[in-house]
Amino acid sequence: MEKGYLAIVLHAHLPFVRHPEHEDSLEENWLYEAITETYIPLLLVLDGLVEDGVDFRLTLSISPTLAWMLVDPFLQSRYLNRLERLIELGKKEVKRTKSPPEFNALAQMYHKRLLQVRDAFLNRYDRNLVEAFKRFQELGKVEIIASAATHGYLPLLSVDTSAVRAQIRVGVEHYQQVFGRRPKGFWLPECGYYRGVDELLREHGIRYTTLETHGITRAESRPRYGVYAPIYCPSGVAAFGRDPESSEQVWSSTEGYPGDYDYREFYRDIAYDLNLDYIKPYIHRDGIRVDTGFKYFRITGKTDHKEVYVPEWAERKAELHAGNFMFNKEKQIEYLTSVMNRKPIIVAPYDAELFGHWWFEGPIWLNNLIRKIAREQKTIRLTTLSEYLEEYPVNQVSTPSTSSWGYKGFHKTWLNGSNHWIYRHLHQGALFMERLARSHPQAEGLTLRALKQAAREVLLAQASDWAFMLNRGAMAEYATRRTRTHLLRLNRLMNEIKAAGVDEERLSMIESQDNIFSEIDYRSFG
Repeated sequence: MEKGYLAIVLHAHLPFVRHPEHEDSLEENWLYEAITETYIPLLLVLDGLVEDGVDFRLTLSISPTLAWMLVDPFLQSRYLNRLERLIELGKKEVKRTKSPPEFNALAQMYHKRLLQVRDAFLNRYDRNLVEAFKRFQELGKVEIIASAATHGYLPLLSVDTSAVRAQIRVGVEHYQQVFGRRPKGFWLPECGYYRGVDELLREHGIRYTTLETHGITRAESRPRYGVYAPIYCPSGVAAFGRDPESSEQVWSSTEGYPGDYDYREFYRDIAYDLNLDYIKPYIHRDGIRVDTGFKYFRITGKTDHKEVYVPEWAERKAELHAGNFMFNKEKQIEYLTSVMNRKPIIVAPYDAELFGHWWFEGPIWLNNLIRKIAREQKTIRLTTLSEYLEEYPVNQVSTPSTSSWGYKGFHKTWLNGSNHWIYRHLHQGALFMERLARSHPQAEGLTLRALKQAAREVLLAQASDWAFMLNRGAMAEYATRRTRTHLLRLNRLMNEIKAAGVDEERLSMIESQDNIFSEIDYRSFG
């Protein structure tokens, strides 16, 4: 009989990026890389576990923007085109690297891997990765939870309650349309909690959410069991806290597993090392060098000199690190059991894209961990958060602290000198949309289409990704352009609706570009 539980929570999210107006969109590569390096490898791991009869539980949030992109035929087609070009590059790399042999072996590995990804995408999953993940939920192995419509950072949108309510409502409704059931859990974007957001979650039938560590440890009243048991907010929504030890071990590139010198070096790609004439067909058509995924070096150390990547060494390290993580969790559970009168739960949430994209060996580590927990010990059992609530329905009532999992644990990442300018416009946009919804309670025809598109533009402008990019300085120009574009479209649509003079041709063009949430109810802002 197990002494406690481990709940692994993977948050899969990308901002909505879809540019049919451009022949080659630089930013669409974010999706294509994630499909090849994270989502399909994770699915193959889960398939292998099921096929081998390994019992496991996993919690997964798939943001509505990511889910929409994954099922979009246009983006699926573009992804395949990108994949075919990389397979072609793989063939060329096998020829180019005939000597020395260690580079040739890596080129062959990447080429084979890309062929496997293509086969899985087309034949195993029939292009629909959302349906593939849904299957594991129906098998009872994975619990998929909902998230906000466009990953808006809710604490900073809360100036207007209708903005937060719309993010939650549209996200929940999208989940129901895709997965055919009501969600039990909800991922707060960036783990961003503020007092009162749980009331809005309860309005939409949500049972639980996950918070950063200090969202629980600084709660009022102080939780007796810290982050190792959930608390109930006054609304009745349960809040689970992130275990800091599990976070540091897996997430940190300096102190955690991903920084091990035998693992693959993320920042050394042939796109930047090889002659432009050779690599040009496989990067952006304007000659902008973008990652190809062909990376031949390992981390080696804190040095610019990098040694050749050895997959066998990395795989052994992934197995070793999985065993180390399991050992640490066993000891942690044993200690917690000695000071608690119930089975503790260790909640370990991570960005899904860490596994495979940022940390190439991440899926191998996860596969080893799940198998080891199932077969090599009896102290821990994997669980989902809703299963834990079913076993322990009585929990302490407490009010969580405002928090996020961003820098220093609060709002600084999304509100600082680099991005503060966006919020007055976002608040004004939400107010405009609220007024439009109230003044047109039963819109029809062209006005209805315009109102639905206006709601999409507000939601897309609110995505936390733009503020995040502005803060980092990476892709800041794109983030600025996206924010301004959506707000300008909203402003023009609002004026056209008020004047009863909607430009149908222009509206059709916008609808074809930002086609997310086709069934959106604009009155969500009311």
